[in-house]
Amino acid sequence: MTATSERLGQIEQVAEGVYAYVQPDGGWCVNNAGVVVDGGESAVIDTAATERRALALRTAAADVGAGRPSVLVNTHHHSDHTFGNVFFAPETLIVANEPTRAGIIENGLNMQQLWRDVEWGAVGVRPPVVTFEESLTVRIGGLRLELITVGPAHTIADTVVWIPRRRVLFTGDVVMSEVTPFTLMGSISGSVAALEALRRLNPAVVVPGHGPVAGPEVIDANLAYFHRIRDLVADGAGRAPLEIAAAAGAGPFAGWLDSERLVPNIRRGLAEAQGLPPGAPLDILEAFGEMVTFNGAAPACHA
Repeated sequence: MTATSERLGQIEQVAEGVYAYVQPDGGWCVNNAGVVVDGGESAVIDTAATERRALALRTAAADVGAGRPSVLVNTHHHSDHTFGNVFFAPETLIVANEPTRAGIIENGLNMQQLWRDVEWGAVGVRPPVVTFEESLTVRIGGLRLELITVGPAHTIADTVVWIPRRRVLFTGDVVMSEVTPFTLMGSISGSVAALEALRRLNPAVVVPGHGPVAGPEVIDANLAYFHRIRDLVADGAGRAPLEIAAAAGAGPFAGWLDSERLVPNIRRGLAEAQGLPPGAPLDILEAFGEMVTFNGAAPACHA
């Protein structure tokens, strides 16, 4: 089953009662979400960056039977996945791990300052009201949704949503499909560990945080990317992230969107090699400046 909503996103049935909401082309601020429906109950996994996109998601969810979801899960604190929380019903229970709640509150509306020309609409900050540390089970009808904290990976503490009965895995931004990973606020080594753990779940369907729905091979593709980052960091000791990235280029991942993320990923890898703990804060504005230099232009946000 496939349906579209204002050409903003496409809802795809990936298993019985399980849907991926995919927003092409998956670049900056154009994320994926999920919908689970069973036994007259429903849940939504992540929202969207702008009012227009969040309302399109809400409409698509209603079209497959999730008119008033009882649960909304945020996989991590980045605003493209959380700004749309405010557009779901007050009785929808928002759930995330504790660091995600803290990050949502700390971020506020700051992402709007990075892309001032985006029509954000009446987005806001609506943090989770139920939190957990390592794991939490949510039941939607007869389906068990296992919320598992992994990382630091994409961020300091990401959540994946595993539906074992359907063998569907919603990864948030721990996995991206045909889109370059981004670990400025997370960890290279943590991403490798997280991806290896996800592979052991043996999913049949992987719904990434950005890009097309895929099978388990997308986990291996992301692992290959991070192994390359490790190699570049090892070979580039003593050089600046931008210098290493400029010399290396995107290499075998040149076809992936947003290749400028190579620079902050190398920056994170160098920080870890120098002993900084995974997920320790790095200078976000400096890293974005390096991406502009590498890319020859500011990263494009099509939200």
